[in-house]
Amino acid sequence: MSFTLIVCTFMRPKSLLDLLVSVKVQSLYPNEILIIDGSTNEETKKILEKNEFKNLQYFKVSEENRGLTKQRNFGISKTNSSSEIICFLDDDTVLEVNYFEEILDAFKTDASIVGVGGVAINENRWIQKSPHLSYSAKCFFELDGYVYPEGTRNIARNWLGLQSNLGPNRMPEFSNGRTTGFPLNGKIYEVDLLIGMSFSFKKSVCDTIKFATYFEGYGLYEDADYSIRAQQFGKNVITTKAQLTHFHHESGRPNKYKYGKMVSRNGWYVWRLKYPNPSFKARLKWNAIVLLLIIIRFSNIFTTPNRREALTESCGRVVGWLSILFNKPKQNKI
Repeated sequence: MSFTLIVCTFMRPKSLLDLLVSVKVQSLYPNEILIIDGSTNEETKKILEKNEFKNLQYFKVSEENRGLTKQRNFGISKTNSSSEIICFLDDDTVLEVNYFEEILDAFKTDASIVGVGGVAINENRWIQKSPHLSYSAKCFFELDGYVYPEGTRNIARNWLGLQSNLGPNRMPEFSNGRTTGFPLNGKIYEVDLLIGMSFSFKKSVCDTIKFATYFEGYGLYEDADYSIRAQQFGKNVITTKAQLTHFHHESGRPNKYKYGKMVSRNGWYVWRLKYPNPSFKARLKWNAIVLLLIIIRFSNIFTTPNRREALTESCGRVVGWLSILFNKPKQNKI
């Protein structure tokens, strides 16, 4: 299968180089690599001029095409017509050697699969279940012989009856699903949502639907939006064999107030995209979870050293939540 790698980058030349070095040693190498650079300096261009990579094309975009979703759409427009799969990776990831081979193998397992995601091994907290231990359902989530230790927010949701009864990366009617990922057991799992750090789609999907420009700049939940819309063409899956490391580089991220607003407003956006007319019970649950997460984030003022970040993000979440009453986000459903 002919495939293209698109990496959208912004002011992260060293991180991008680390990713490309890991691409260079892949068991399957991309037929083309498109680097879409929104940086405001020339450092990324300079580092690519000093390091040669086969099949790589570099594009420096102007301000009108800057931002994650715009850069992804720009990259799609530059993709070779012979490409069958388009792989998207964050510029602060590093791949295991068989990453692309496993992504393509997942597509081959079922013709109805249109989207495939990988897993970040450095973020994986699953442990194999011990037959000698008991695990509280309020504190652990179990799947296929593995357990995942729940964090504070999920323990609270479990006790309050606000937890999803669906598997990870599935979206219940009240939107807030499990974000535990999957155990590294070699299996493929069908999901609703793929994660933007590592997802790939059939080119026929990318030629039909574009990334929504509603998600400007950092674009929180733009990956959820695209995953939901891709499902009109087939299945999304995550293959636990396609593995990488995600470093979450801090540069290019919004301040915590703006991030908090995005959590509330963009969260509402993707919820109503999948469930335009949720039941009254689902509406109550969605709002209850928003309030619960605001309270937990606000409590971090007293429990973490980053008090200012906790306060500003909490304020952003509240403002974003209340703003929905007067100015609802408008969805792009195509």
